[in-house]
Amino acid sequence: MPYAHTQDHLSGREAKLFRNNKSQAVRIPADFEMPGDRVMIHRDGDRLILEPVRRRSLLAVLADLEPLGSEDQFPDIDDTLLPLRGVDL
Repeated sequence: MPYAHTQDHLSGREAKLFRNNKSQAVRIPADFEMPGDRVMIHRDGDRLILEPVRRRSLLAVLADLEPLGSEDQFPDIDDTLLPLRGVDL
């Protein structure tokens, strides 16, 4: 989802810093709210840049998986087993 940059966002806005245990945190105003519950943080000189973490779709995750190796395949079924019987309920 692309973000629309309005003049307010470009000119900036003051936000409050506070301590959360041993970490410093920032209270993000509602009009700067980001989707999700995680962000990537980058340092650019004395600036910090926050970017939302994009969740990958299931199809993208599956496309990156490697095929199973021969040692990971299901074993052959033993031909000496008796055939299954139907069950009367």
